[in-house]
Amino acid sequence: MAVVDAGFSSQRWELYRLLSEPARLRLLALAAQEELGIGELAELLEESQPNVSRHAAALRSAGLLRDRREGTRTLVRIAPEAPLDPVVADALSSGRALCEKDGSLSRIGDVVRNREAASREFFARPPKVRVDVVPSEMGAYLAALAPLLARGGLALDAGTGDGRLLEALAPLYERVVAIDRSDAQIARARERARARGFANVTFVQGELDGPELMQAVGLEGARAGKRGAGADAVFASRVLHHAPQPARVVAQLAGLCAPGGALVVLDYARHADESMRDQADAWLGFDPAELRRFARAAGMVDARVAGLPAPLCGDGPDAHLPWQVMVAKKPEGANSKSHETNRIGQGKGK
Repeated sequence: MAVVDAGFSSQRWELYRLLSEPARLRLLALAAQEELGIGELAELLEESQPNVSRHAAALRSAGLLRDRREGTRTLVRIAPEAPLDPVVADALSSGRALCEKDGSLSRIGDVVRNREAASREFFARPPKVRVDVVPSEMGAYLAALAPLLARGGLALDAGTGDGRLLEALAPLYERVVAIDRSDAQIARARERARARGFANVTFVQGELDGPELMQAVGLEGARAGKRGAGADAVFASRVLHHAPQPARVVAQLAGLCAPGGALVVLDYARHADESMRDQADAWLGFDPAELRRFARAAGMVDARVAGLPAPLCGDGPDAHLPWQVMVAKKPEGANSKSHETNRIGQGKGK
């Protein structure tokens, strides 16, 4: 039988003692469901953060939990090998039952959604943008586009915001679909397209898995399996760090690509500037390995990540951050409409 920590092989009673505390059982079960911050666990468990930190430290010392720093936050998740131990597996079952009884398991979704509350409020603020000025970060957009010009049919601008990326996409692609869930942002992007005379842009206000977007990129119903369904290139420019579940978003974006199409993610490399939380940033950038892992889990291949020179990144409030671009391809034989997000890790680092 697998044992989590070799030290327990001679002193198994310590493992039983560690797992005799209901709060630890519940914490372990919640961490098995989702990578969560200490503050989020405290909210779900209705315990103080110091108590939660103490319990998490004990479980981590036993090898049952893993944690990682994300700026000033500590995120914890169950160790992958922990459920292989029969005692831990039984403890997880008991902890899950306790969480189902007290409702904390069902509240995880609310806690995750709260991560984007600041993002929704931030993007609903009145516009402070001039649409008559070419974005100063245009060099970064063009650098991301460079390897993709061979396929110029349909491009998708996911999270178009005020439409800055349209300055690069509309002249290069026959057709562009721009989506954002904020009607305020869509209004800004429409105004930019009108001012530039971009007649080849279709705007969608909604979610990435919504029926309006599926129809716009040819993935609705019977058309989903036909040649040409999906976008030749899907772009997500500085979107991922706002997402409460980045891996899930990458899976959704990959599902919108046509077979042989490309996914381009322009975002920040990992940094430590906590002030970006005020810009509705849920995550302080990503390691290149994380982006490649997200792409692989979403069924993409040949994922490449490259840093961008600082002079290409404009003069906005995020110009001081390290920028990077990931380009990944969808296999030719893949199904375009493959939103299999249930099997994708729900936390950032899974």
